[in-house]
Amino acid sequence: MERIKEYLNGKNSVKGATGILIITLTFSNILGMLRDHFLAQKIPADLLDTYYVAFRLPDLIFNILILGAIAAAFIPVFTNYISQNKEKEGWRIANSFLNISMLSLIIFAVILAILMPYLIPLLVSNFSLEKQELTTKLARIMLFSPIFFGISYIFGGILNSFKRFLVYSIAPLIYNLSIILSTIFLADRYNIWGVVIGVIGGAFLHMMVQIPGAIKVGFKYSFILDAYHEGVKKIYKLMIPRAIGLGAMQIMLLTFTAIASTLSVGSVAIFHLADNIQTMPIVVFGTSFATAIFPTLSEAHSRKETDKFLTYLWRGIRAIIYLLIPAGIGIILLRAQIVRLILGSGYFGWEETINTANTLGFFAISLFAQGLIAHLARTFYALHNTKIPMIISVVSFAVSIISAFIFSPILGVSGLGLAFSIGSITNLCLLYFIIRKKINGFIAEEKNNINFLLKIIFASAVMAIFVQLTKFSIGSAVGELDRFWEVLLQTGTATILGAGVYFFVTWQMGCEEIVEIISLIKRKFGLTSSTNE
Repeated sequence: MERIKEYLNGKNSVKGATGILIITLTFSNILGMLRDHFLAQKIPADLLDTYYVAFRLPDLIFNILILGAIAAAFIPVFTNYISQNKEKEGWRIANSFLNISMLSLIIFAVILAILMPYLIPLLVSNFSLEKQELTTKLARIMLFSPIFFGISYIFGGILNSFKRFLVYSIAPLIYNLSIILSTIFLADRYNIWGVVIGVIGGAFLHMMVQIPGAIKVGFKYSFILDAYHEGVKKIYKLMIPRAIGLGAMQIMLLTFTAIASTLSVGSVAIFHLADNIQTMPIVVFGTSFATAIFPTLSEAHSRKETDKFLTYLWRGIRAIIYLLIPAGIGIILLRAQIVRLILGSGYFGWEETINTANTLGFFAISLFAQGLIAHLARTFYALHNTKIPMIISVVSFAVSIISAFIFSPILGVSGLGLAFSIGSITNLCLLYFIIRKKINGFIAEEKNNINFLLKIIFASAVMAIFVQLTKFSIGSAVGELDRFWEVLLQTGTATILGAGVYFFVTWQMGCEEIVEIISLIKRKFGLTSSTNE
């Protein structure tokens, strides 16, 4: 019990935080795949279309008002006050930001609820009147979720600032579990409404689980609305560019949703289901590193520790490249098997499986880029610069939208996956080009890591050969592959063998990341250390 208390309340090192986030985010994404499995099994594709469309507008206000502010503005500003022993001012800023955010979310939710019957027909004009009406009702109910999530993410930002990551990372587990249980036990009776109950309940629990942790580190609620406090003004100054960037992303997703609604029935659901699958490795191996390293980058910048800042910046880049390049190749090679294992049951037929697999393959092209974007964007946020990522985001999302109009008529819904990847790679190239010019010493470190990149490319190529050989060998031996266990045997064997070959080759070539991964697997390594290893 004492060990559990230490994990819940103790300050985490970078290594410990990364380990916690990788483990919990892995479980969260496994639950996410189970969630999608039961959704595809119990809800027809046309109803899933309405479910995912109903998410879009509530998600819009959360992303613009809250999500951008936490990473880009709140954590750097709040961390700066705490690291300079100005905790009283820091808590005043936290309470002001919390209260202003709650009021803003409620006001925007009410406005959207009123406008929803007019907005949904504009978004999905190809839906029947019946589907539009159902989507409007679902979207109105789902407006509760951004309010709960907004409050929850602010408390999560407080915990991240104090380098407490365990409770923060447990919240998504509870959210996904709520949707799974509601789908299993309520969908047969209440259909899509049973799922929505799980969404709202999960968002509420996502919020509640983080409140005790925030109180533990010193948070005390006060109804303060000090919008003119220097720290609050700085948060909103930093937040505005990020909000614009996320707004551009939401416009892109709304455009993709509108395009998908004009394609075959179920295309909206197929796009989102493929996106959910490809998100797992990005969150586990990209966002986890970026999230764990971000407070340390912010702290190093506030203390003007340039060498430390550069070290952790490159540590994140190397770790993400090491894990996401082979992961992307593996998903491309095993895309059909992955989709069949996760979604291939119930209402989800063979045609939906093929379309989802093709879309997933195009998404996976940019897997490494999406992971690096999360890290490099946070690097700018640590430097208190949100304008550059915002401008780059707007440009890359515009590229994605143009590509979507070009490729979706040719490739169908999978063309949206290709368009998304083109925009993501554009985003990464622009971020990287600017950051290498902006940070002193970056180019020197870049030269030291060219050999590392060549090793990863070589090891990934060897891995791909073994995956393909294993896949075809088992396919030939088993035959039709029309049963779950046969597909699982083929996919599992190819994955385990491919990963083993990749890790062995990189270990033989002296990549230090394999040592880091082994240390993260061992729970005792660094989880209770207070140092920034």
